[in-house]
Amino acid sequence: MTTSANRLTSVEICAGAGGQAVGLHQAGFRHLALVELDKHAAAALRKNVEQRDGWEWERKNKAVHQLDVKEFEPADRLPKFEPFEIDLLAGGVPCPPFSLAGHQLGQDDERDLFPTMLKLVGKILPKAVMIENVRGLLQPEHKFSGYRKQIISELEELGYHVYKWDVIESADYGVPQLRPRAILVAIHTKYYVEKFQWPTGKAGRTTVFEALKKSMSERYRQAKKLYPELADQLEARHQHWKSQARTKDVAPTLVGGSKKHGGADLGPSRAKAAWKALGIDAMGVANDAGEETNVLRDLLDNNGPKLTVQQAAIIQGFPEDWHFEGGKTARYRQVGNAFPPPVAKAFGESIAEVLRLGPRPKDDPQLSPSSTPGSNGAVDDQGTFLW
Repeated sequence: MTTSANRLTSVEICAGAGGQAVGLHQAGFRHLALVELDKHAAAALRKNVEQRDGWEWERKNKAVHQLDVKEFEPADRLPKFEPFEIDLLAGGVPCPPFSLAGHQLGQDDERDLFPTMLKLVGKILPKAVMIENVRGLLQPEHKFSGYRKQIISELEELGYHVYKWDVIESADYGVPQLRPRAILVAIHTKYYVEKFQWPTGKAGRTTVFEALKKSMSERYRQAKKLYPELADQLEARHQHWKSQARTKDVAPTLVGGSKKHGGADLGPSRAKAAWKALGIDAMGVANDAGEETNVLRDLLDNNGPKLTVQQAAIIQGFPEDWHFEGGKTARYRQVGNAFPPPVAKAFGESIAEVLRLGPRPKDDPQLSPSSTPGSNGAVDDQGTFLW
């Protein structure tokens, strides 16, 4: 496998419709593989890769693979590679086994893909690993502490240093919603892991009003053009939304839901109440531009306008023109289950800074037996590696 000197490569599992892929791409990674089982999400990935400027390398390498990650064999699906030739293995493994909203069966849940991720680490031996999941994996601290230690121990046995496994708030990274996520970063001890800087986020938060004011104005403008007889009512509702949203903060966490449970809405009762305070009706999702407009339902309801799928994507931090595939509910789930691109970008940039330093010299004291495969390391009660 050959790449340019400055190009970093990644393999991503459970890629969804591309939230993490977008952020890592912005951070300078080029994707050798984007593995996703869901047909709509994989179709969305494929269409974005095929049509977007800057993704020519992914097109050439046919990066999108629609299949179960358990069936993904790197030796069969990737160009020939050597150990530590691929820079990053990343993935947002399924959250239901650890979600506070579920049964929290953890490793006893058949949907748990941490074992699959660890097997891929062993097969690929990337320079770095990043795993994203819900905060339920780390909170409450005692719930999965044994499993966390087991995962860290397996990474250590392969020679990786788990720099940190912690919960971050996406709002701290420029995303206009809370969205707490548990993120693990591991870098092989052949590289300068101690130089990795955990991203601290940005000063100030992007509010829902700042994120949506442009698209909301455009929706009301188009509606007034289509329904001139309702122009006064539409203008009044638009002004009412602005007055409610302008003084507020970020949104609650978007919830993608599952194929087994219901259609598209913006979350449980507490989240709906928070959206209502932002002037948004969270009881459903509106049609996007170009689709049939139900102006009474989507823009003139007393509870406020409903978000379109594209506006929900803006709340997640996607580019405004990112494409999603399938019906409205399928597209909304692709958005609601995504890893916010700005968060992926921040972590990707920090990982890239370390990897671009290259490997340690062979006589570096950090490459002692204590830092090679088999080292036990120090782990605290929460399963976090202590450097």
